[in-house]
Amino acid sequence: MIMTASSRTPQGTGSPESERSPFARLTELLAPHQPGKPLITLSLGEPQHPVPTFVGPVLAKHIAEFGRYPIARGIEPFRRVAANWLSTRFDLPRPIDPESELLVLNGSREGLFFAALTAARFVGARKGRPAILVPNPFYPAYGAGSRAADCETVYLPTTPANGFLPDLDALDDATLARTVAIYIASPANPQGAVASRDYFTRLKRLADRFGFMILSDECYSEIYTRQAPGSALECAGPDFANVVAFQSLSKRSNLPGMRVGFAAGDSRFLTAFHELRNVAAPQVPVPLQHVAISAYSDEAHVEENRRLYRIKFDLADQILGNRYGYVRPAGGFCIWLDVSGHGGDEAATVKLYRDAGVRVVPGSYLARQQADGSNPGAGYIRLALVADSESTAEALRRLVEVLD
Repeated sequence: MIMTASSRTPQGTGSPESERSPFARLTELLAPHQPGKPLITLSLGEPQHPVPTFVGPVLAKHIAEFGRYPIARGIEPFRRVAANWLSTRFDLPRPIDPESELLVLNGSREGLFFAALTAARFVGARKGRPAILVPNPFYPAYGAGSRAADCETVYLPTTPANGFLPDLDALDDATLARTVAIYIASPANPQGAVASRDYFTRLKRLADRFGFMILSDECYSEIYTRQAPGSALECAGPDFANVVAFQSLSKRSNLPGMRVGFAAGDSRFLTAFHELRNVAAPQVPVPLQHVAISAYSDEAHVEENRRLYRIKFDLADQILGNRYGYVRPAGGFCIWLDVSGHGGDEAATVKLYRDAGVRVVPGSYLARQQADGSNPGAGYIRLALVADSESTAEALRRLVEVLD
């Protein structure tokens, strides 16, 4: 059953709930309280592992290039190295063409936002009001892009029943016929679910049949503890038609403040995407692109990154056990805990902050209300295991002590 966006506006705010930052809402929720112990923040998915050692020397070498405007598509060495990394990392139908099938981005967020605007113009007339499909819970940039493109946002609940991925069998033809694009995140944020090759293949068939874009958010693809996640591009066919994948160095290389990533895939879409970004989007400084070249040329720091996250998930396995429906995720660095038996997500969030000094985010803030009144994030809290292992272990012990 397809659900549409709610227009409910919270009392005391000037914008609908669907337009508000989950972190702004969290700040309001916790404002009347003080942390009961020294604060450990697990609410924000901001990597805190060490910045790679090559960053400083590369920046210093190219510092003078801050003195000129960058080209919007990215310098040729960056596009070549990023395309080579994609073709090496994933089992693609053929190598990505760095000249026509890859563009540099200021991280994946701005690219995901601008992609919605491009898709709304690129796909042509729809049968009814144009719609953009979004997993629910979801990354806020998806909803912002859909609103800016003046499309209806159709929220697809991701629950344990469907493996925390949108249920493709629930999509009816009438909705698909007016779909402009679908956002898909694998590994998913917040649950860490990974789409299989079969899942991407089925989604690609729908995109080709109904003529919409797949906007595949793969920024967590390099954080996993078992099998490496695949890419939507692996199932996109030799021309990558109707598929664009988005990557970022924020999670892969612990560079959230550098804001460098890329989009790759359908060359026709990327031509239109480039035309929009060339006049509307911020350009990526050339020195940062040189750092990105070094980052995509090195796997040692990425392997070390995964090792550090693996240690923290091992701690979560030991400390949480099977409490709160905990299951070690297939990818990403977040934990999605069911606290419906502990007063609900808002009450548990306040209790953890007030009594344990642990800051988490309510799952309902990361999702939106469906047309039937349900919120698929309600009753859950999200923890981002971005702090060091000692702080993570302490936070998890406090959580169990307070909630149990």
